[in-house]
Amino acid sequence: MTTNPYNINLDRNPANYQPLTPLNFLARAAETFPEHTAIVHGALRRDYREFYARSRKLASSLVQQHGIKRGDTVSALLANTPAMLECHYGVPMSGAVLHSINTRIEASVIAFQLDHAGAKIVIVDSEFIPLMDKALELASVSPVVIEYVDAGFSKASETAADYEDFVSQGEADFDWLMPEDEWDAISINYTSGTTGDPKGVVCHHRGAYLLAQGNALVSAMQKHPVYLWTLPMFHCNGWCFPWTLSAVIGTHVCLRQVRAEPIWNALKNENVSHLCGAPIVMSLVVSAPEAVKLKQTVQFLTAAAPPPETLLAEMKAAGFAVTHLYGLTETYGPAVVNEWHQDWSERSLSEQAALNARQGVRYPPLEQLVVMDPETMTPVPQDGETLGEVMFRGNVVMKGYFRNPKANKEAFAGGWFHSGDLGVVYPDGYIQLKDRSKDIIISGGENISSIEIEEALYRHPAVATAAVVARPCEKWGERPCAFIELAAGQQLDTEEIRLWCKEHLAGFKVPSHFIFTGIPRTSTGKIQKFALRERAKELV
Repeated sequence: MTTNPYNINLDRNPANYQPLTPLNFLARAAETFPEHTAIVHGALRRDYREFYARSRKLASSLVQQHGIKRGDTVSALLANTPAMLECHYGVPMSGAVLHSINTRIEASVIAFQLDHAGAKIVIVDSEFIPLMDKALELASVSPVVIEYVDAGFSKASETAADYEDFVSQGEADFDWLMPEDEWDAISINYTSGTTGDPKGVVCHHRGAYLLAQGNALVSAMQKHPVYLWTLPMFHCNGWCFPWTLSAVIGTHVCLRQVRAEPIWNALKNENVSHLCGAPIVMSLVVSAPEAVKLKQTVQFLTAAAPPPETLLAEMKAAGFAVTHLYGLTETYGPAVVNEWHQDWSERSLSEQAALNARQGVRYPPLEQLVVMDPETMTPVPQDGETLGEVMFRGNVVMKGYFRNPKANKEAFAGGWFHSGDLGVVYPDGYIQLKDRSKDIIISGGENISSIEIEEALYRHPAVATAAVVARPCEKWGERPCAFIELAAGQQLDTEEIRLWCKEHLAGFKVPSHFIFTGIPRTSTGKIQKFALRERAKELV
């Protein structure tokens, strides 16, 4: 075998090879633009010097006060606040793995996540202390609880340590821990599963670094953008934008709640240039009394169900440039973008809406994106009609599911990540989703497992058979629609089953419609969900 001459006496060493990590983006920003505003939160303003110092102090306290070491898990149940941004740097700077918890899920699910991830410390917003207390009553682990008290809130726990006190104990010049390898985990995020418990998606420093840069390229971010946090940071680490903004020396405008008034105040007063969210956020923005024609063009990145034609027209008229994205927790957030061609803007609004409904092509840091027959593992024809499974390959695909080798074997079969999403490819190479084999309903940007809802319905003694499918919804993108067959001799009305669901599910998972009817089945007894989806569409 011939030796490559360019590999002789040209070895890696500390001078020419360092692990890629997005943590260095913050270090560089603080060195080059220390006085540039990094974080805006109401009346609070923090520059990059302070942002970096506080992140290092958080890391220092985690290591020196509580003995956090490489591979430990630190959980965060926080709103879109400065503390959440600091956790995205300070936690991995301590060598630990950040576990961002969805603030909208049930205490039992949080308890499972804390146990599964082995949380050593949880940092909790005062608003969510009651929820965390319930979760810890159910959990086996007993992590140290640190409470973050945001402006306008009072301390809610008598026993939890105070976040500001905790940070103040740290050293601003702490020699934070680089990853030993860029393959080291930076975060774990739990995703809704179709059966059983949620799966812990493990992401590494390299992937976070690459997707953070990909975000800047895709969203046309110039230096010093202003980003409004309408996307929850617990969703795939805010699609990696907490790290993107440091790379381009941008400003984070925090937002506790997604409401029209503060959004428009930020758009007008903070000169916002970028924001992300599901179509429901777009509807909220353009339908608000505060809505005006913007002075600046604002980039709006949206995922989930494609926006309707009328909403796209309203967004354009208001001054927003909408880009459609697609991705999964397993791909660090968006890994597919509907790259817009200039001549498409000359077409009719209906044609533009049809083009915008497609998910698009691969992100810059994604190596390969294909739609394949999962049985033969061969690409489907690019005819816009032949259905196949969307598969990914590249450095922005997760390390795998934590403590779940069976799921990893299935997800990475054949050397590709199997998304479970079904779609087609058009002649120009753009993909479009058509169905979800995982039975996940995307409502307002939240993933909802239809099987989780079905399990709750089956626990009601009057329910013999239950099937839940997505019902198209102009406001939320999709909403769960439940079809129910009653057990012999049983009676049940809509309000009773709705209240039952509210007792057993998070509010956003409760179906919007309950249909009491016979449920169609195949000759082998399998429920024909495709037929129910058609019936659900007829309800719109």
